[in-house]
Amino acid sequence: MIGGIDHIVLTTGDLDRCTDFYTRVLGMQLERYGEGRIALRFGDHKFNVHPPGVGAFIKARTPTPGSLDLCFLADRPLEQVIAHIKRSKVEIEEGPVERTGARFRIRSIYVRDPDGNLIEISEPASGKQ
Repeated sequence: MIGGIDHIVLTTGDLDRCTDFYTRVLGMQLERYGEGRIALRFGDHKFNVHPPGVGAFIKARTPTPGSLDLCFLADRPLEQVIAHIKRSKVEIEEGPVERTGARFRIRSIYVRDPDGNLIEISEPASGKQ
C-alpha cells in the first residue's frame, strides 16, 4: 500500500538557524513556494518547514521542535561527512558506530540540528549500497 515517502514536515522554533543548518551543514537547497512556504530539498526528497506561528493549513496535532529522529544516507564517504561536520563547528554526539538500517547494515554518526532533532548520517557498513 505505501511505496515511499514524498516529504516530511520539520517544525522549527528558529527558521533562520534551521535553514542555515540544513543548507550550510547538510547541503540541502532552500526552496520557497506558495504563499510564504519554505522547503528544504535534497535529491528527490524534501522537508516542508513549519516555523513558529505557522498558518492554518493542516498539521500535526502537537507540532514540537526537536521531536524528530532522522537517518540520512550520505552521498559521499562518511569520513568526508565527518570532516565537513567538524569544519562546520557542529558537535558529533556519537559515532561512527554500526547500526541496522532499513535495507542493510550502516555506519553512522549522530548530530543535532538547532532545534535538538537527532540527525543520523550514515553510509553502508560495507561501503557499498
